[in-house]
This record gives sequence, structure tokens and C-alpha cells, in this order.
Amino acid sequence: MSTPLADMPIQPYGPEKRPLTREEMDELLPQVPEWTIVESASVPWLERRFRFPNFVRALTFTNAVGALAEAINHHPAILTEWGAVTVRWWTHAVKGIHLNDFIAAAKTDRLFAEQFEKSRS
Repeated sequence: MSTPLADMPIQPYGPEKRPLTREEMDELLPQVPEWTIVESASVPWLERRFRFPNFVRALTFTNAVGALAEAINHHPAILTEWGAVTVRWWTHAVKGIHLNDFIAAAKTDRLFAEQFEKSRS
């Protein structure tokens, strides 16, 4: 894959409409190195915890991720706490992780790096 994930648009599901295999996920993980694959009730998702110096910045990031999700029409689970935001991407339609979840994770990383990482302290 020559195009960075963060530059890719959300992909149509296509006729196979299936989750990625573990091998496919392992190939993509290096492009989103701070994300982990977590599984609950046999459903995997991509998860990353972002740290902030206070609740206000965490909430601002939460709202920015929400705006990103609306823009790409792909929506995560978001947990906002004092000093941290946990984002989980997965695709209900395939009951697992799709390429779109990796694209969304990469876009989330870019958002954090460009707008929030420099002002964390």
C-alpha cells in the first residue's frame, strides 16, 4: 500500500463485506504503531489512549474526533476522562476490523499530531 492510510478515503465495503484477517491487520499495524488490537466477546477493535494535561483539552480532542467521524461517516467509541481520551474503531457491518478502521485510526493520529500533541504540556 503506497498511499499513507491517513490520506486514503473511507472505502466501500465491496461484495465480500468481511473483516480483515489477522494477517492483514498485522500488515497494517506498523502504519498506526500506537494502536492495539483489543478483543471482547470475540469482536476485535483498534484502540488507542491519548493523554492530555487536563479535562478541557481531552474534551476538545473528543469533539475534534467527533467532527472527523462525521466528516468521514465512520464513527468510533470514545471515552473521555480527566487527562485522557480512549478511541476505539471497528466496523459493525463486518463485526470486526475493516480497512476503514485503520484509515480512521491514521486520520485520528494525524489530527492529534497536528492539533494537540504540541500543546499537551
